[in-house]
Amino acid sequence: MQQLNFPKFSFRFKNSENKVSIFDTVRKKFIVLQPEEWVRQHCVQYLITEKNYPHALINVEKELTINKLKKRYDIVVFNPQGDVHIIVECKAPQIRIDQNTFDQIARYNLILKANYLMVTNGLEHYFCQMDFEAESYVFLKDIPNYERT
Repeated sequence: MQQLNFPKFSFRFKNSENKVSIFDTVRKKFIVLQPEEWVRQHCVQYLITEKNYPHALINVEKELTINKLKKRYDIVVFNPQGDVHIIVECKAPQIRIDQNTFDQIARYNLILKANYLMVTNGLEHYFCQMDFEAESYVFLKDIPNYERT
């Protein structure tokens, strides 16, 4: 897999039936390694090791329903009170991040109501803070570190 714009993390891999899988420490199982999964796993490790978010507050690839359509978010980080704090949308490195990507995460956030959004293809990262009153978001240099409240 290609080098991404994240710190170096160590991962567990296994080969089975000519497919390489990577161990997801949040889901506690091996997942077939696809380009988007490579980005997702780097992002999970970034949240845990660089931003200090506990494993227990991170959820990966869960279903949500928007306008009667079933969708799957990539990563959600909860605050200690159980509210959604951050939504992360991951794309494969070859996928260009554009307005459609931001529209997608904004639709998810209509339901989830996160304070922060992160969009990444592993090479480019965008961080936003929601302004619910103005129904907009403000771009940031990074998402906040975990702080126990």
